[in-house]
Amino acid sequence: MTWTGKAGLSGLDARAAQRLDRLTPMTVPPGAVLFRPGDAVKGYVIVLAGRIGVHLVGPTGREILLYDVTPGQSCIQSTLGLLGGEDYSAEAVAETEVTAVLVPRDTFLALLDEAPVFRRLVFAAFADRMQRVMHILERVAFLKVEARLARYLADRADETGLVEATQADLARAVGSAREVISRRLEALERQGLLRRERGHIRLLDRRALAALAEAAGM
Repeated sequence: MTWTGKAGLSGLDARAAQRLDRLTPMTVPPGAVLFRPGDAVKGYVIVLAGRIGVHLVGPTGREILLYDVTPGQSCIQSTLGLLGGEDYSAEAVAETEVTAVLVPRDTFLALLDEAPVFRRLVFAAFADRMQRVMHILERVAFLKVEARLARYLADRADETGLVEATQADLARAVGSAREVISRRLEALERQGLLRRERGHIRLLDRRALAALAEAAGM
């Protein structure tokens, strides 16, 4: 199967699919920086495997996680840059090993004009991602740190209750300072809701943590 089929693009017409399949997927290691503020947007990224975190970085160096990009999801920064000609204003980092395809600007714009299925997929993914970003901004603006942290932990934990994140990662994800996150984690640990481990958080009572997120956000 071609990479377009694996990426859910099997509905493309033959000409568009062939044009995309000529592009070669690339693999980048965890921690690789894919773009920084001020970089020119070179193309549209289609993630085939892995996860990319896109962060806003303030003048003091404080970061907030805007969104993740996983297979089937789009990067708002790239789409806006390609359509509006603006440079990147955020930073993208591979959170895991990532396999992706970069669709060059000229190819991307040509496919938007010539391939209705590709155009619908791009704008559907863009609309979905914009809605998710609005929810994130709403939480950062109106919810307490405790609610944002509890919700992030409950949502991100795997089936065993493990969250692979450092305190710095959590601070970026919920838009707070590392020292604040450290104190909140310590309080949650005293309540028996989680256990801090090196580079990980182990949830001990996921249901109670989710309830705390809802109560604290009221």
